[in-house]
Amino acid sequence: MKKLSIFAISFLLLMLSFILCCLTEPKCFWRVKNSEDNHGDMRTDCGFFLRTIEGPIDNIYDDIFEFRMPERRYEFFMVMFFATDEINKNPYILPNMSLLFVNIVDLCQDTLGVLDQLYSPENNRWYFVNYVCREDGLCDVDLTGISWKTTLKLTIQSRIPKVFFGPFNTNLNDHDQFPYLHQIGPKETHLSHGMVSLLLNFRWTWIGLVTSDNDQGIQFLSELREEMQRHEICLAFLNVIPETMETYMTKAMIYDKQIMTYSANVVIIYGEMNSTLEVSFRRWEYLGSRRVWITTSQWDVITNKKEFSLDFSHGTITFAHHRGELAKFRNFMQTMNYNKYLVNISESMLGWKYFNCSVSKNINKMDNFAFNNTLEWPALHKYDMALSEEGYNLYNAVYAVAHTYHELLLQQVESQKTTGVKGEFTDCQQVSSVLKTRVFTNPVGELVSMNHRENQCAEYDIFIIWNFPQGLGLKVKIGSYFSCFPRSQQLHLSEDLEWATGGTSVPSSMCSVPCTAGFRKIHQEETADCCFDCVQCPENEVSNETDMEQCVRCPDDQYANLEQTQCLQRAVTFLAYEDPLGFALGSIALSFSGITILVLVTFVKHKDAPIVKANNRILSYILLISLVFCFLCSLLFIGHPNQATCILQQTIFGVFFTVAISTVLSKTITVVMAFKLTTPERRMRGMLTLGAPNFVIPLCTLIQLVLCGIWLVKFPPFIDRDIQSEHGKTVIICNKGSVIVFHVVLGYLGFLALGSFSVAFLARNLPDRFNEAKFLTFSMLVFCSVWITFLPVYHSTRGKIMEVVEVFSILASSAGLLGCIFVPKCYIILVSPDSNLVQKYKDKLLH
Repeated sequence: MKKLSIFAISFLLLMLSFILCCLTEPKCFWRVKNSEDNHGDMRTDCGFFLRTIEGPIDNIYDDIFEFRMPERRYEFFMVMFFATDEINKNPYILPNMSLLFVNIVDLCQDTLGVLDQLYSPENNRWYFVNYVCREDGLCDVDLTGISWKTTLKLTIQSRIPKVFFGPFNTNLNDHDQFPYLHQIGPKETHLSHGMVSLLLNFRWTWIGLVTSDNDQGIQFLSELREEMQRHEICLAFLNVIPETMETYMTKAMIYDKQIMTYSANVVIIYGEMNSTLEVSFRRWEYLGSRRVWITTSQWDVITNKKEFSLDFSHGTITFAHHRGELAKFRNFMQTMNYNKYLVNISESMLGWKYFNCSVSKNINKMDNFAFNNTLEWPALHKYDMALSEEGYNLYNAVYAVAHTYHELLLQQVESQKTTGVKGEFTDCQQVSSVLKTRVFTNPVGELVSMNHRENQCAEYDIFIIWNFPQGLGLKVKIGSYFSCFPRSQQLHLSEDLEWATGGTSVPSSMCSVPCTAGFRKIHQEETADCCFDCVQCPENEVSNETDMEQCVRCPDDQYANLEQTQCLQRAVTFLAYEDPLGFALGSIALSFSGITILVLVTFVKHKDAPIVKANNRILSYILLISLVFCFLCSLLFIGHPNQATCILQQTIFGVFFTVAISTVLSKTITVVMAFKLTTPERRMRGMLTLGAPNFVIPLCTLIQLVLCGIWLVKFPPFIDRDIQSEHGKTVIICNKGSVIVFHVVLGYLGFLALGSFSVAFLARNLPDRFNEAKFLTFSMLVFCSVWITFLPVYHSTRGKIMEVVEVFSILASSAGLLGCIFVPKCYIILVSPDSNLVQKYKDKLLH
């Protein structure tokens, strides 16, 4: 009861798949296996020979040839019945003749091992039970299949023409060695390209490959590898399965471990059934390997599963040569005369594999069913059997032989050499030669050529196979591949593909997760190209596709967005008056310039005041004027830079600050020399009288002008664009041209400031009421502190901030000179005028 319940569930699920299949894809099949067949799909071989008899025949199979049907080869016998019957009814092929087939009985019954016992090359003789050895000298064409090894053994030392209807095999394609052997199955041309196209469609780049260790397997491996390398698909593992069981068993554990441990979810299988490769596949089924298997049509394996589980695989994808639909075959099966063919159709269904899904349309209700055999339910309904690829090859082979006999009969008539019985041929070489060149169109409209060419177009139907418990399964066509179409149109797949796991999401098979946009691949050492790490693109570089090897750097006028997936246009910026910072600095510069001008007006107005006269009012005027220009030169750093402003910025700054500092130096020298006037040394008085301190200003300024001239001639400043300091913006700045010359100019100013500071510091305690040495000392201390702090801050910033720091240093140092030197004097002049009287000061001294 439990077994029946499990089966009922699986059957209902299968029927649901039928309904979906019929709605989306007309070509799908039930795959059914007799539950009592414990041998799986281990295939036996089968063979027939064809001959012609003059005139129509009835019940010829009952009266002339005795044969019996093996259980699992009903399909081939049905094809032979159908094809010969169709040909015999066709008045345009073999007119007035009948085509008959005879079973090579034990060849259809026994496996290759039995054949080895029946045939021994050492005794140099043939012996097959019920096999006609052509003792009558006739050259009737043999049809053999589906194992190429069996056909090869039958071909050795035989001059009988043979047509192999199994899958095309390169081992049988040597016409020099086997001149009487021909193959009807199409070549596997472009198979590797079709499989790679499928892999690319599903983005499967990390796959396993299992092939047989023979010439055909090695050739396929070579072709597939070439295609995979061209499209950057990697092999996770490669298993070349030895053909001998003894060698295979020594490595079986290694093969099992690779299948079970490697991360590749997709495995391509290429080889033959009834081989060690099939043994491996059965082992992996037992171990529960869950993979997507990609293979050829002969690997349409029905697994003998008992439990309701879909864990064995996501499904098997097979490539089968496209073939037409034999609609008449369906009608033949449903209306055939069992008395004529001595065939029980219910028994034949036990050995059949495929039933068209259209049978589900005849189902009226699904309740009240109970049966013990898998095929009981389909047998109760109107059936629609479908041919396998080998069955279709056999159908074409029968027609190829019929067309050959037809051509030979025409040659007999034309040559008027009718020796012997009509339709009997004794020249095997002639039969083989005519058979080799046959090209015809079969009844379903497909061109069939016995002369295989390498450059012929290949058309494949792509199926997905699902295995269910109790020998049930579903085979659905999901697409096609046609090699003669343009590359972009060669592969066509169904959009609503459903996998065996019950979902529509495509299983993944990649060594590494794809690198999304904004990242690039870094390949790991000593690993396949498909194995890599993903790292974010470097600064200002982008990648807008997945799995990019290199990021693309954005142009200078663009920048990378935060995700680094695209380049955006940069905004142009500079230290503008519209910016709050630029507005503030400009306002401060103008304010201090105005204050300095007011101080200058005050000094001019009170030019006769003792404190003004005592501190050399001319030098004070020069210092105040230079400070006005020092404040105003900071405005050159604000606003859109141009070549003129870039040149004026540094020269005006350097020259006017030199004038200011040299003026302070002249003042300190004047103070010292004035004090020395009280000494008896007349030389010092003479120097002061001649105005020697006044030469300090032009001399120091001339030196600075020379330095600035060299700067402008050799390394002139220029407009530059900074794309590094602010994200997403291009900062327009003035490049100083030479950082070294800029530091030389600053160093010269520092040298003058240090000299002024030293002289003023020495004269700070001289006994003079109006001695300004202390104020000069403080002003130079502030000046040096500002510019010493400026250097590290300036070099640690970029873009607009560099200009802001320089402007701030100019304003701060200028304000320091103004405040330390002139604020105390203005206080005395404006607030405490009494202390400005010399006479009052002298009176105090007298008392």
